[in-house]
Amino acid sequence: MSSIGCCLFYGCAPVQPLTAPSARTKPDAAFVDPADFHKIRALLYQQVEVWKGVPYRLGGLSKKGIDCSGFVYMTYLNQFNIRLPRSTYQQSQIGDHVFQHDLSAGDLVFFRIGYSTRHVGIYLENGLFAHASKSRGVMVSRLQDAYWSKRYWKAKRIKIDRL
Repeated sequence: MSSIGCCLFYGCAPVQPLTAPSARTKPDAAFVDPADFHKIRALLYQQVEVWKGVPYRLGGLSKKGIDCSGFVYMTYLNQFNIRLPRSTYQQSQIGDHVFQHDLSAGDLVFFRIGYSTRHVGIYLENGLFAHASKSRGVMVSRLQDAYWSKRYWKAKRIKIDRL
């Protein structure tokens, strides 16, 4: 498969080989203690403020440009000291499944953008999620918007054990 085909299949981040992760690089999936909800939400909003407006750049991990899975990766690393996988596809394979009506701050929300392209964001609250948009960079959107609601795929919860 060509590198372009791989990028389209796996989403908005370049394909990287899977390696055996250390104990801290692949977090156990579990539900977040509801008592931590407010702190998690506050940390997520801090991250959004720092990155808001940073342009989209496929494979990017800096303020010069970042892609959707890179934004999720950097958020979990910076705010929770958790090293998630780098690609959207790999991120979609970890954590516990969460129904849309049970979403909580920090849950990863996934979308099917095209036949094989996937997109990821981080749920904030009240139907809002943060993500790196190809057209507007890092921003907050609503799950209920027609564009996103038609493309919603699934959500995953990552255990956040230290705040």
